[in-house]
Amino acid sequence: MQKILGYLRKAIEHYNMIEEEDKIAVGLSGGKDSITLLMGLKALQRFYPKHFEIIAVSVNPGFEFFDTKFLQDICAKLDIEYIEAQSHIKEIVFDIRKEKNPCSLCANLRRGILNSTAIEERL
Repeated sequence: MQKILGYLRKAIEHYNMIEEEDKIAVGLSGGKDSITLLMGLKALQRFYPKHFEIIAVSVNPGFEFFDTKFLQDICAKLDIEYIEAQSHIKEIVFDIRKEKNPCSLCANLRRGILNSTAIEERL
């Protein structure tokens, strides 16, 4: 984690990515990239000179097997607010559009929902 924190801090400072009192939304999918970013930002928050808030946002695509308990538990352990955005991605992609290659459309829909959620939550 120390090495990751070093790279994270270097990128944040190089690109001036965090300002005082920023509210940072992490799109939390449950994959190793988003979980690592969430954990890294939480660790950075403890000593970074600029104070910032972290919020985790997950998009529920509407699959019956999609379970966010794991993500909720991670956020609870890290003391990070968790928001689950409900969606109809499954219905749109598979039932309405009947996409043979759904990945691109699904990704675009997820990004739109994350953006809408950030606006609603004033992030």
